[in-house]
Amino acid sequence: MALYEHVFLARQDLSPQQIEALVEQYKGVIEANGGSVGRVENWGLKSLTYRIKKNRKAHYTLMDVTAPAAAIQELERQQGLSEDILRFMTVRVEKHEDGPSAMMQKRDEREREGRFGDRPRFGDRDRGERGGDRDRGPRRPREQAEGAA
Repeated sequence: MALYEHVFLARQDLSPQQIEALVEQYKGVIEANGGSVGRVENWGLKSLTYRIKKNRKAHYTLMDVTAPAAAIQELERQQGLSEDILRFMTVRVEKHEDGPSAMMQKRDEREREGRFGDRPRFGDRDRGERGGDRDRGPRRPREQAEGAA
């Protein structure tokens, strides 16, 4: 059987319980067609780059799936018919990754560092040796600058 990563975006007005119900429903579809679902990650409610079906945000969910192609086709068919699913994408992979996905790793780093991490605030920047643009002095015409060098 082939290995897949399947990500779907659900409407922003669904509750976390409804998202879990969708995941369980789609797990049932995969298992009924001879496959299995491994890791399931809920990435949470995230802003969309552009509106999709009048939604500005969506719940993102990742599923690691081991299944025959027919099971994936049935899963995608049912998600295409559902009004709760905005978009979905299935990618075939050579092997499933161990540990959390890149999205979950980024979330963990942000939580450990705080909102801004070690990044300085706007007014606290170090300008280095050169200083700001105000420290340059008056501009010289090009001929004088080349002659002085």
